[in-house]
Amino acid sequence: MKKIYNTNKAPKPLGPYNQAIMANNMLFTSGQIAINPKTNNLVLNNIIDETKQVMENLKAVLKSANLDFSNVVKTSIFISSMDDFNEINSVYGSYFNEENAPARETVQVAKLPKGVNIEISMIAIDE
Repeated sequence: MKKIYNTNKAPKPLGPYNQAIMANNMLFTSGQIAINPKTNNLVLNNIIDETKQVMENLKAVLKSANLDFSNVVKTSIFISSMDDFNEINSVYGSYFNEENAPARETVQVAKLPKGVNIEISMIAIDE
């Protein structure tokens, strides 16, 4: 059995998908980019602001399922340049407790939707 989660506190999907799906006790989020859900504008001032917006969007999606970052067990980070890794890692890390931070991978890709520099998806467990 699965349950679909969508919230207006995160950007609306850009295609035929939902913001998150709960299957059993696992929440799978769709990748989030730096769209401000209040204005529907991209936040591309710099990689720090862009990463913060992505993480805030994910926070809203998790909250819609009554979860938070402590429930996250796996993340996938897609970035347009490894040169931004340290700044991204600093912002990303501020959302997690280091002792129970999730597993993750960070991959440089050729292109992301709408020309953004970062996209992150997560898997969380409702314990």
